[in-house]
Amino acid sequence: MMHWIIAPVILPALLAPFIVLAARYHFAIQRVFSIAGVLSLIAISAGLAWQASDGTVTLYQLSDWAAPFGIVLVGDRLSTLMVLLTSVLALFVLLYAIGSNWDKRGWHFHALFQFQLMGIMGAFLTGDLFNLFVFFEVLLIASYGLMIHGGGNLRLRAGVQYVLFNLIGSTLFLFALGAIYAQTGTLNMADLAQRVALIDLGDTVGIRVAAVLLLLVFAIKAAIVPLHFWLPSSYAEAPAPVAALFAIMTKVGAYAIIRVYTMIFPPELAATDGLHSIWLMPAALVSLAIGMIGVLAAQKLDRLVAFSVIGSMGMVMVAISMFTPEGIAAALYYIVHSTLAAAALFLIADLVRTGRPSLALTAMAPASGAPLTSALFFLAAIAMAGLPPLSGFVGKLLILDASFDGAMAVWIWAVVLGTSLISVVGFSRAGATLFWKAKSIPVPEDAEPFPAPAALSYVAVGGLLALLVAHTVFAGPAYSYVERTAAQLFAPDPYISKVLETPGKLSSPTKEVY
Repeated sequence: MMHWIIAPVILPALLAPFIVLAARYHFAIQRVFSIAGVLSLIAISAGLAWQASDGTVTLYQLSDWAAPFGIVLVGDRLSTLMVLLTSVLALFVLLYAIGSNWDKRGWHFHALFQFQLMGIMGAFLTGDLFNLFVFFEVLLIASYGLMIHGGGNLRLRAGVQYVLFNLIGSTLFLFALGAIYAQTGTLNMADLAQRVALIDLGDTVGIRVAAVLLLLVFAIKAAIVPLHFWLPSSYAEAPAPVAALFAIMTKVGAYAIIRVYTMIFPPELAATDGLHSIWLMPAALVSLAIGMIGVLAAQKLDRLVAFSVIGSMGMVMVAISMFTPEGIAAALYYIVHSTLAAAALFLIADLVRTGRPSLALTAMAPASGAPLTSALFFLAAIAMAGLPPLSGFVGKLLILDASFDGAMAVWIWAVVLGTSLISVVGFSRAGATLFWKAKSIPVPEDAEPFPAPAALSYVAVGGLLALLVAHTVFAGPAYSYVERTAAQLFAPDPYISKVLETPGKLSSPTKEVY
């Protein structure tokens, strides 16, 4: 399956122009090819994840040019896990977009959707920092087009803000790449891991600057305080299926931090000593607090969900910033949970929007389809708030357990438990206002009835919640997998040796059992 590793990038890259050129005015054909493409991605991603599950590291050298001179794609446990998560999420988002007819509000939704998948898959699979930058730009272009899908002044304004913030990140990324290349002469991650470790401590000024700049870039992508300002408006104003797909976008930033700061700038590296604990952990705790306070203070359901994404990313970064195998394993388990929960909440917010005049958290007459929508909201809110028995509770327990022996254990426990209570109050207030209080308000006699949400929309949301339940039921095997993934990240020698091997060995994957 060695050649299959490029398929998650190539398949959407070919489907997108085909949809534009051959099926631009035929939505039925667009939908068929888009769904077929995503189903194919799931099958390919599952195969890649299965191959990597025993510790196998798979290398693909484009044009058979060896690293560090050529472009390489690398499949290990972490990258294939994220690719599989993206593929599965894309299926349910696409089903919702079709069921709700969101895809018909513009001609190019499916083409942009495929380009977006191409950028996300490439970011997870690339083994080169410059190509990580390239795929970030593919993400930026496609996501801007998706954000303004359907038009509207508020959506356009939020899209411009989103682009400006990410262009700042792109500029900083280029500065960082320039500093790294000037110091080391390479941008291949595996090659950098070896060369950075050999630099004399007195000559590491450029590397330190680059490490800080990269952290800022990835923090923008992950919406970490104080670089989170773009997210609430951008996600709240985006079309619901787009916002749901964007649930994986912040995880690209988290993935980049995990990859770069366990391989190139590991915690034991003297040149970047203190960068992880002194700066990243406090920012993560503040992000968690601000996100959940935003959930409590939100006046509209879509902004409540957007702030919950900031809070969940704060929780993820708390675990990552420990930079221990236990912390990274807990973070990966929580990443899967928070991606599915956030996507489900964005889609549920759109179900509510379909059945009432606005998403304002004020009591109104019962919305169309309120009983089923309220049940879905109840489950998704429990998951995002971290209440038992769903996977959010398990994920928070894993993070708290990983921090138990750390220097900041008291702060972590206090912030996590405090913000959990705040989020419970915030989601409870929203649910009571939207669904419980609505029962006592009569429907005006002259009011036009709102259409009930489509059955396929409920299927999509139900599928995401079913995955959350499965993530809880199979928490043991899931945690065992991410535990082995974390162990592989902290022992990168097989990854490095595979990437830097001689040409002509494309078909012989490196296997290391952890």
